[in-house]
Amino acid sequence: MRVSLSSIRRFCLGCLFLAASGDPAMFAFAQQAAAPVVVEEVVEREVSAGQTFVGTVMPNRRSVVGSAVDGRVIEMFVEEGDWVTKDQPLAQLLTKTLEIEIAGATAELNLRQHEVEEMTNGSRPEEISQSKAQLAAAQALLEYAKSKFARTLGLSKSGSGGSVTQEELDQARSAATAAEQNVTAAKASYELVEQGPRKERVDQAKARAAGQQEMVNLLEDRLKKYTIRAPFDGYVVAKHTEVGQWVKSAEHVADVLEMDPVEVLVAVSESYIANLHAGLAAKQQAGEALTARVQVEAVPSETFTGTVYRIVPLADVRSRTFPVKLHLENPKRGDSHLLKAGMIARVTLPVEKPVRATLVPKDALVLGGPTPLVFVVLADAKGGAAVAQPVPVLLGVADGSLIQVTGALKAGQKVVIRGNERLRPGQEVKITTE
Repeated sequence: MRVSLSSIRRFCLGCLFLAASGDPAMFAFAQQAAAPVVVEEVVEREVSAGQTFVGTVMPNRRSVVGSAVDGRVIEMFVEEGDWVTKDQPLAQLLTKTLEIEIAGATAELNLRQHEVEEMTNGSRPEEISQSKAQLAAAQALLEYAKSKFARTLGLSKSGSGGSVTQEELDQARSAATAAEQNVTAAKASYELVEQGPRKERVDQAKARAAGQQEMVNLLEDRLKKYTIRAPFDGYVVAKHTEVGQWVKSAEHVADVLEMDPVEVLVAVSESYIANLHAGLAAKQQAGEALTARVQVEAVPSETFTGTVYRIVPLADVRSRTFPVKLHLENPKRGDSHLLKAGMIARVTLPVEKPVRATLVPKDALVLGGPTPLVFVVLADAKGGAAVAQPVPVLLGVADGSLIQVTGALKAGQKVVIRGNERLRPGQEVKITTE
């Protein structure tokens, strides 16, 4: 914005005329109590002279949210223009069939887990007692078979009347041998029951349970994909489907823009890009950020300070300009952010040789009028109350939290940075913090 010197003179003369004319409004201000203010000194130092370029406000991120699975839309939760938060549902697909599959897989998992639990717990006391009793019965039969075989063998050797045939002797011997084998089998069975399942079998059961758990995890992960969610905080700017529509995997559902911070894209001519790159490198080496003043035509009452974070090293061959990107905080007003994607921005970048300049804190600016103002605190030479007088200024480049101004200001003067919103020319002020 350019303001002529004659405009500045007319504004100052008008303020002085009102103060000296005995206007009732000015008299009322004189009767008010001193307004509490916070002040900061005007500074003077070298800054790189600025050049203004036209840029465009862009979203920090734009995501075309698609579906990861095939399905029918049964509910759409958002409309174009809605504000959404990260992971907020955008749309819901039909999931009844998948829920049935999950229920079946979960039941199978419970079975596998119970098998592992059964093997881990080992044999029950009743099973051990039963096996022990069977071993004792086998041992008793063995004793009987041995005794019978011994009697039969003794009768056979005594030759008493030929009462024992060879077949009976063989039967007694076979019964004793069989009884001995039964004892061995019962003993082995008892030891198996007492020791419980082998480690290998327990590990096999655990592996089956783990495999089934992964199957349940797979189905539950697929179920999550049937609810399509916002990837970050932002605004829905496009909706590509409706309730009842069938969507396939990778098809678009909605577009979401992240609008805080925003990105300002500026095309800088090649004659300035070398100086801008050098300034950015110097700031980065010093651990600081290269800042720039940004004015948005749709929001004339605000002056923004952006941070240069990237210079794209590829020029547009038709215009011979390089894309320069800035990050800019986007304040919220009510239920919406102030800056919108696509707005025109005018960016003043420090691209020329350093000059001696006057700088004031950005908070000292009072915007919204025909020209920006700062309120200077002037002390009465006779020890009276301090008063605030407006000084019209022209804005230059931004330097961190400071901004270059041109006007009737001198280094060391105190300007109001808090409490300046409702000040009037010549109003008494009380400095609370300096």
